[in-house]
Amino acid sequence: MAKGLQGCSCTMLLLFCAIQELGSWAMHTAVQGPGLGEPGDPALLAGGRVKRGWVWNQFFVVEEYTGTEPLYVGKIHSDSDEGDGSIKYTISGEGAGTIFLIDEITGDIHATERLDREQKTFYTLRAQARDRQTDQLLEPESEFIIKVQDINDSEPRFLEGPYIGSVAELSPIGTSVMQVMASDADDPTYGSSARVVYSVLEGEQHFTVDSKTGVIRTAVADLDRETQDRYEVVIRATDMAGQLGGLSGSTTVTIVVTDVNDNPPRFPQKMYQFSIVETAPVGTAIGRVKAEDSDVGENTDMTYQVKDEEGVEMFKVTTDSNTQEAVITVQKPLDYESKKVHTVVVEALNKFVDPRFVDLGTFRDQTIVRVSVLDVDEPPEFRPPSNLMEVQEDAHVGSVVGVVTALDPDTANHPVRYAIDRSTDAERIFDIDAKTGAIVTGKVLDRETAGWHNITVLAMEADNHSQVSRASLRIRILDVNDNPPELATPYEAAVCEDAKPGQLIQTISVVDRDEPQSGHRFYFTLAPEATNNHHFSLLDIQDNTAAVHTQRVGFNRQEQDVYLLPILVVDSGPPALSSTGTLTIRVCGCDSNGAIQSCNSTAYVVSATLSPGALIALLVCVLILVVLVLLILTLKRHHKSHLTSEDDEDMRDNVIKYNDEGGGEQDTEAYDMSALRSLYDFSEIKAGDGGGGPGEGGPGRNPASELHALPQWVQSPDLDFSVFRDYICRKVEQADEDLSVPPYDSFQTYAFEGSDSPVPSLSSINTWSSGSEQDFSYLGGWGPRFRQLAALYAGRRGDEDGEES
Repeated sequence: MAKGLQGCSCTMLLLFCAIQELGSWAMHTAVQGPGLGEPGDPALLAGGRVKRGWVWNQFFVVEEYTGTEPLYVGKIHSDSDEGDGSIKYTISGEGAGTIFLIDEITGDIHATERLDREQKTFYTLRAQARDRQTDQLLEPESEFIIKVQDINDSEPRFLEGPYIGSVAELSPIGTSVMQVMASDADDPTYGSSARVVYSVLEGEQHFTVDSKTGVIRTAVADLDRETQDRYEVVIRATDMAGQLGGLSGSTTVTIVVTDVNDNPPRFPQKMYQFSIVETAPVGTAIGRVKAEDSDVGENTDMTYQVKDEEGVEMFKVTTDSNTQEAVITVQKPLDYESKKVHTVVVEALNKFVDPRFVDLGTFRDQTIVRVSVLDVDEPPEFRPPSNLMEVQEDAHVGSVVGVVTALDPDTANHPVRYAIDRSTDAERIFDIDAKTGAIVTGKVLDRETAGWHNITVLAMEADNHSQVSRASLRIRILDVNDNPPELATPYEAAVCEDAKPGQLIQTISVVDRDEPQSGHRFYFTLAPEATNNHHFSLLDIQDNTAAVHTQRVGFNRQEQDVYLLPILVVDSGPPALSSTGTLTIRVCGCDSNGAIQSCNSTAYVVSATLSPGALIALLVCVLILVVLVLLILTLKRHHKSHLTSEDDEDMRDNVIKYNDEGGGEQDTEAYDMSALRSLYDFSEIKAGDGGGGPGEGGPGRNPASELHALPQWVQSPDLDFSVFRDYICRKVEQADEDLSVPPYDSFQTYAFEGSDSPVPSLSSINTWSSGSEQDFSYLGGWGPRFRQLAALYAGRRGDEDGEES
């Protein structure tokens, strides 16, 4: 390579010298502007002499020069240069002074560094010719270009890798997979350095590549994903059009073989066996089977179905979309006694079939599933399953309504016992024979009270009552004619005094609680006691209604204002029943148009006032209100007298009760002591009455010690407190006698003492020791909070010692 570069450089130097000899390199001595002398320029002289100036050609330098000496690029020269060294040549621009150096005297240009065309293809520089003495330009500055000449130093590269392509299995030969492209950094306009061709290094058995376009195609038609699902193909790109000495690069292309539905489903086994108890409810899963498919993705989606008639009737097959398994479930109740083994043919077939591969075979497979039914102890079964019975409502107690039958379906055929679920027949209207299952009436029936009865009959094995079956039974009570017809309402009619014969007064209808199957038919006549009636007539209209008409001319309210007409109503039976109803007819005064103006006074008042029941209710309410008012007044008077008696006895009008606990001995701000001291001075009262009775300080009591903390008060000679003193003494005696009631002060009774107290009790109540036997000096070591308590007990101890002495 180095020898080639040197030879190329020598060729370029010779060419450049020839150009120097043949061209007219000249330099303009006068400053007339830069540029090349053009053919039409008036500056052209006679005899072919050209105006002096710069005349340039492009300089070329080969890239990647590896010689030890600087590479000669070219020479610049002025025709005014006489070789005496008076002209200094300089260059400026890209790489001037670093990459390119010029000899100031000769104008020779050399390259001092290795150049790379792939990084920079040319350099633009400017040349100057200056007078060495004055450093003035002898010619205007001119620009020239140094081009870097390409050599094949860059190999092709695949810049878009890694490459991953895909092709469907069983694709025909020549199917396009993908295209790869390599890039060469060499100059595509110079030689064949950038002309790339492609070839397959590895994987040529299954794939080919187009040498010019880089398109990869299949080389075989039997690519099978199930055998090999991916291939690693190595593609090589070579420049110099593949000639000897060209550079090359390679890349690995991953080709994934995609799946097509070319494999049918196959059951791993030709027979499967499952078992299930006969009492399994409908919808219970028996088991799962799965057909294998070598394909992937949606090509493995399949459906299952039952092919034989017996299996379709008894079992159902569904497909689990997540696992692609066939789920076999019970479709009809199983019976071990009827059939112990069932055989089911299950077929699996692909959901999506590719028509291109139909000739490969049927895309379905079958297997046999044997289902064994296991025997269990079952409860009795009712046969036949009729749930309707009928009985006449006039049936006697103990009459048979019907018989229910239940059998044990097991092979042992245990005897069956019957019972009625009393939660459905709480009134025990029906009974059942425990052995025969005969249902009989237990009470008198009445269809008008309850026309239907719904009861639950239990059937159980005689020796195992846990095996129970239930059957709902509906009993219909058939009607018999046991209720006579009655008038629909207590009819009342009115007739005008001037009524004419044949005038319609009232249309009546009846009701009957019975419901004969052929429907009602009623007959109307006047009762026998109305045979002498000449005032009104009764007409049976034959539609279960009757009409009452007048039979005479005019009526007189003064003679008779009310007529009572008894009517006999008879039904169609059997047996025929009848009843008598009364129609009340009032005689009223009417206007000329027949409108009623007024009837008799009694009828008018009753119709215009409230009914007797409403009047009684109103009177009761008024009476209750009066009693309540009297009761309230009595309670108020009693309460007032009670308060007055209490006020007379209780003189504590200004006593203030404190129910909260204070802050202790040190809390001196909870109340104002000065307000208490300014009231009375009980010490002086006590001093003046010192010789009083027990309530005033008798023997054994020290008034000074008891009253030293009371507020001081200056006694007024006009005040007499004997009444208050007697009252207080009386209350104190009552409080002392009643031990269960605490006095009205701040003392509290503590009836419970906690356990495991680290400090012994301070109370002297209920103790066997006397005050003289206890030493309270240890209270002084309990801290400042108990200082006042210690002082009190220490003072008490000193008093006791003084009394003993």
